[in-house]
Amino acid sequence: MSRFTLNRRDLLKASSLAGGGLLLQMTLPTSVLAAEERALVRSKELNVYVEINPDGQITIYSSIPEMGQGIKTALPMVIAEEMGARWEDVKVLEAPLDQKKYGLQGAGGSTSIPRNFDTMRRMGASAREMLIGAAALLMEVEREDLEARESQVFHTSGESRTFGQLAALAAEQPVPDPEYLTYKDPRAYTIIGTTVSSVDNLVISTGQSKFGIDVDVPGMQYASYTRCPRVGGKAVSFNASDIKALPGVTDAFILQPDDRAGKAAMVFLEGMAVLRGGVAIIGEDTWSVLDAKRQLQVEWDYSDASEDSWTQMMADAKRIAAAGGGEVLLGEDGDDGVDAALADASHQSLEAFYQFPYVAHVCMEPMNCTADFRKGSNGEADTLEIWLGSQFPGQVKEIAQNMLGVAPQNVKVHALRMGGGFGRRAIHDFATEAMAISHHADVPVKLTWTRTDDIHNDFFRVGGFQNMRAAVSADGKLAAWDQHYIGFKYPDRFTVGSGLRGNELPFVAMDNARVSQTMMDLATPCGAWRAPGSNTNAFVEQSFIHELAELAGRDHVEFLLEIMGSPRWVKPGDVNALNTGRAADVIKLAASKSGWGRQMPAGKGLGLAFYFCHAAHVAEVAEVTVNADRTFSVDKVTVAVDVGPIINRSGAISQVQGSIVDGLSTMALQIITMEGGVIEQDNFHEYEVMRIAATPEIDVHFIESDNPSTGLGEPALPPLAPAVTNAIYAATGERIRSMPLSDEGFKLV
Repeated sequence: MSRFTLNRRDLLKASSLAGGGLLLQMTLPTSVLAAEERALVRSKELNVYVEINPDGQITIYSSIPEMGQGIKTALPMVIAEEMGARWEDVKVLEAPLDQKKYGLQGAGGSTSIPRNFDTMRRMGASAREMLIGAAALLMEVEREDLEARESQVFHTSGESRTFGQLAALAAEQPVPDPEYLTYKDPRAYTIIGTTVSSVDNLVISTGQSKFGIDVDVPGMQYASYTRCPRVGGKAVSFNASDIKALPGVTDAFILQPDDRAGKAAMVFLEGMAVLRGGVAIIGEDTWSVLDAKRQLQVEWDYSDASEDSWTQMMADAKRIAAAGGGEVLLGEDGDDGVDAALADASHQSLEAFYQFPYVAHVCMEPMNCTADFRKGSNGEADTLEIWLGSQFPGQVKEIAQNMLGVAPQNVKVHALRMGGGFGRRAIHDFATEAMAISHHADVPVKLTWTRTDDIHNDFFRVGGFQNMRAAVSADGKLAAWDQHYIGFKYPDRFTVGSGLRGNELPFVAMDNARVSQTMMDLATPCGAWRAPGSNTNAFVEQSFIHELAELAGRDHVEFLLEIMGSPRWVKPGDVNALNTGRAADVIKLAASKSGWGRQMPAGKGLGLAFYFCHAAHVAEVAEVTVNADRTFSVDKVTVAVDVGPIINRSGAISQVQGSIVDGLSTMALQIITMEGGVIEQDNFHEYEVMRIAATPEIDVHFIESDNPSTGLGEPALPPLAPAVTNAIYAATGERIRSMPLSDEGFKLV
């Protein structure tokens, strides 16, 4: 096959990309354009991601939802790099929601980079080759003598043409066969790996960026929705005449529960977006409906409602831990090797019970959605228009079809920038409510949650418990590991973040280990919360390893490296499997950069933790000061990260810093409790967040290995909690086995 054989009518189909079990298909769109339209598009469009104007302005479209993770900057950088563009010539625009063109337009699981990196390279390299082909024709030279750089195509003679001069002719060139594309040597990168400001910094800092909460649609009403405080309950009646008589209120009504909206093609969204029973109020402005909401008096039917109790959960977990057992995931029940090592009189053994609470997302922007349902008339179909911030905006169409019967092609979704996501905006229960209210009222409505709504109706990080047992030999080596996870599940499906996945340390790296788990039934909604599962498993496992190192009288770094063993990939070639060599490298780097082993003054301590998740190897060392009154500060966190090559250094550092701040705030202060199925925390006076003064110095170091680039939105959070609690132990001799630290008597200052 010749190097350039596909014509403009052909579709360029990207290969399947690993990550989250998702299959992406990227297409070049102009084959579906009418001939008269094609002439206009071909004047500037090279593919669905790249447009070049005659004045040299390069527009690159970003198709992945932006929630502060920097993806709107990072992925266009990859395209610009392979094109040979100058970043100063690039303007980045948000692509419309069109998954036939762009494949899955979703953000979650720190997969946006690994899922899209190769596709972005292909788009950039394809555009470059089309520009070079145009230059060869225009300059009447051999294409092998041409090179694209600095937004120009240069001939070996020194003659050049700008991308703007070549744009129209480039759009007429045949689309390169991706099999024969070549890519830049990373050593020649001029954009990837540099520090680039977010493309939205100016509009955000000047208040021009449009979030969901900023939407204003002509003729819209404002809405509030009050759910039953106990999951599974429904409204029977309310003081309707009183509410409707209030100033600014135009209507109020009950919505019955509706499970149809919970159907989802993505398994982790199945059952999540159901419409829960409650009372809707609509009116002329937000104040009117929120004031009316405060005056609601609702009679609820609790016959099928949740009775979840955190107090009872703790009691049940301790009883289960004492009894032992559970479903064995690794090793065997009654494993002679594990039991023998634990019973060996020459070994030192240790048992410890850990617990971690439910926590909320508390995104800066509370959940909100604007919906405009229009009933079709004269044989026309029903339509729906939606404005919202969403991590998976395409799923909104699925909900509309399942609940309201609106065909996907008749649903228009405006995906807006999110004021925080962290997994919460992957679930569209708030959009379900807005759709149902608009459908019932037959007007466009803007639904805005209060902060209390946001906390009460969250999909929480699931709480849980782990009972740990282990033995160390007389020579200080880890001899056996027995881990019993006590978590939660729904009666009909799994709970995101609860349980073990099989790639945790140390049992993935050792032979003599047994892992079991017991799952209790749960009604409280739980979902993805930044680094699901890993954010709590790291606390338990990395704290307990430190306990064992202390028991053995060993240095923590030395003990941890010994567990890793010789450099190896647990599953060769699998980016989602632990690589002990990469793990050892970040552990050594974090220890070196933090001055591990130095003598610390009284009341100060260093604590280390390592964790592998989301295809990232991350080690952290926390330096803390603990005062006599049990107030404490985290003075510095040293972070070593291997996620392969860094695309945008500025964005990568911000991601790590954000993870440290988020992790510290959560582990020090935050807990959600429920009694009788009712969430007990209402607002920030009861659910605290860390103040800016408590932010530590954060020193970030990257190992830019030759491995593929992977995501960084989540993996720097899990090691933070155990690094801090291990440091507190080093400073005080007091072991912490439960979060938040405020419940253990430690106050962050």
